[in-house]
Amino acid sequence: MRIALVQMNITHGQPKENYERVEKLIEKALKKDPDTIILPEMWNTSYALKDLAQIADREGKPHVGKIKELAKKYEVNIIAGSIADKRNDKIYNTSYILDRKGQEIAQYNKIHLFGLMNENRYLSAGNKRITFELDGIKCGLIICYDVRFPELARSLALERVKILFIPAQWPHPRLHPWRTLIQARAIENQFFVVAVNRVGQEGKAKFFGHSMVVDPQGKILQEGSEEEEIIFTDIDLGEVDKVRAYMTCFQDRMPEAYLKY
Repeated sequence: MRIALVQMNITHGQPKENYERVEKLIEKALKKDPDTIILPEMWNTSYALKDLAQIADREGKPHVGKIKELAKKYEVNIIAGSIADKRNDKIYNTSYILDRKGQEIAQYNKIHLFGLMNENRYLSAGNKRITFELDGIKCGLIICYDVRFPELARSLALERVKILFIPAQWPHPRLHPWRTLIQARAIENQFFVVAVNRVGQEGKAKFFGHSMVVDPQGKILQEGSEEEEIIFTDIDLGEVDKVRAYMTCFQDRMPEAYLKY
């Protein structure tokens, strides 16, 4: 699978401007014929939390609807990062997954809301993990802060996921945790991790990019800079089966001995 990670700047509270940037970057990515394109977290509004009731999408409209048209037109899978999305008078941090026909095949609402930013004052938490298939490959997705909760990633691995996608907005000074957590999730679950982070300045926060693709043994295959760019990588999904057959962590688990919370 060839994957394009769209590492972009996001303008605070400006959905129209952000969509126009997304469209241009998707069209740029298509020049290298990717199978799957992934966008970062909350790309439509960023964290304009106090304004979300007015500027969030409504059930994916209008912006995810437009991306569906791009997926269908260019016959490419698009993981539409995540957006601020209003449904039933609640606002969620939601990822929409679109296949080559432009069909929505999965939807994920961020489960873990970031306490340091008081996200729970403005956003509602999801309560369900998801898996989905892209071109016959079983995948999972979590969003940003979710990566700090290893039990969520492990539950996806136990469903035989081979690629974990992570859209994020992760700022300085937490580059070391970003890189370390992504590698740890890949190693312990023996799958590829594809994590795309935004860049740019928003208030006091400076977002560092460093989007990356990590293989099932924790090796960083590609890592972005701190500038807006598109990172391309080709991954061999056969590596997942090889690593899982050689290092038999899943067969050697002893869940009956683990603490129950």
